[in-house]
Amino acid sequence: MQTILGSNGPIGHELAVELARHYTQDIRLVSRHPTQINPNDELVAADMLNPEETNAAIAGSDIVYFTLGLPMNSTMWEAQFPTMLANVMQACQVHHSKLVFFDNTYMYPKTAAVQTEDTPFAPEGRKATVRAKMATILLTAMAQKTITAVICRAPEFYGPAGTKSITNTLLFKNLQAGKRVKVPVSQHTSRSLIWTPDASRAMALIGNTPDCYGQTWHLPVDRSRTYQELLHLAEQTLGHPVQRTVIPLWQFKLGALVSTQMRELAELLPRYQVDNRFSAAKFNRRFPDFTVTTFEQGIRTILE
Repeated sequence: MQTILGSNGPIGHELAVELARHYTQDIRLVSRHPTQINPNDELVAADMLNPEETNAAIAGSDIVYFTLGLPMNSTMWEAQFPTMLANVMQACQVHHSKLVFFDNTYMYPKTAAVQTEDTPFAPEGRKATVRAKMATILLTAMAQKTITAVICRAPEFYGPAGTKSITNTLLFKNLQAGKRVKVPVSQHTSRSLIWTPDASRAMALIGNTPDCYGQTWHLPVDRSRTYQELLHLAEQTLGHPVQRTVIPLWQFKLGALVSTQMRELAELLPRYQVDNRFSAAKFNRRFPDFTVTTFEQGIRTILE
């Protein structure tokens, strides 16, 4: 039995498809209101804030994938994410289930230095602090061998319908709608973005490869590109120029004075001032046959 916690999200959905395609038909989908993805999926409604429900949802699982998400709300992250992780870890320990933890890069320094699995955490902001705390708790348990787990870390998403990120919202959704594109902070700094189906395919591969456990893995990405380069690729697909507006950081800060949503984005935006260089060299060495979706392919898929 392989169980996906947070199966309604884009990562969980693609993960269910990949597991059924290549690994197992014995799949359990868990969320507050799970929906069927594959014909044989077992659906379990559960709240990971509830330890009893978490324990019941994980019972009998060989591998558990933590792909749970929360709205962009710092107070909610602080109150709920560590509790969810604690409940999941305890249930995995009780039932001797392996844990595959899907992580992000919020805790990394907001510099142009290349990010590897060994990059030390330097969280700035409430959400980054929560993610650093969660990763540290799991890394400590892994080092103490009290749990069999692996951390799969990904940079910002881009991808097909349902994918949520700053880039997808401001660039690609506007392109799909034929609207003027909004570029956050700068169009000249390079960005590392992961195609959401690639993230799920890679996580399924890692989860089903025993020697990957006990480690952190950066998931595979195409080489970094600037927003200017990404929009040029979009223009090649569309066959016409793309109208754009660059929103400087000061405008976001001004908006944060009156908008809760802008305030939640504020801690993330400084990373758009510098190049984002996310290295998946470790994954590429271990899995040289894994085919990464190029930006050309991804953008074409989104727009066509």
